[in-house]
Amino acid sequence: MRRVRAGVTAVVLAFALVGCASIGRPDAGSQGAGYEAGDGSFTTWDTAERGQGIVLTGTTFAGEVLDLEDWRGDVVVINFWYASCPPCRAEAADLAAIAGDYPDIHLLGINPRDDAGTAQAFERTFGIPYPSLWDKDASGVAAMQGLVPLQAMPTTVVLDRDGRVAARVLGQADPAILRGLIDDVVAEA
Repeated sequence: MRRVRAGVTAVVLAFALVGCASIGRPDAGSQGAGYEAGDGSFTTWDTAERGQGIVLTGTTFAGEVLDLEDWRGDVVVINFWYASCPPCRAEAADLAAIAGDYPDIHLLGINPRDDAGTAQAFERTFGIPYPSLWDKDASGVAAMQGLVPLQAMPTTVVLDRDGRVAARVLGQADPAILRGLIDDVVAEA
């Protein structure tokens, strides 16, 4: 009986260690699982692997029309969020700081869930200095279909100067990792 318990314990421990092996590695824990983990994991794409530039036009919560095409030639960071999302709230100050520290890039929020009053209250509370699109028709999510899973909120993507997705963080972004991803795309020729 002890040998059976020891064998079962060894098997369980082995599976537990295999599961832990994906911690800190980009998407390693969710590949092929039918979902994307919102755990801060990240993915990058080499320039040759990037698809077409993202095409997206929308209206901000302030009522202004914004077209990503106007930002071609610049690096863009897009954050999908909503006000009652705990990791969205936790990363808000880091994103606001990044906006201030990187004046040559554009930050854009996309909010598919909140009404204007709720979203604007969030922006005031957390001092968000960049615009957010009111994505009530899910056009922002649709523009990044296959790259931004709805169940992984927040999700942050870094677009290269051609508007192509160069990097993605699922879940709350570690500010050091996000800054590194931005720096890598900024440094591209």
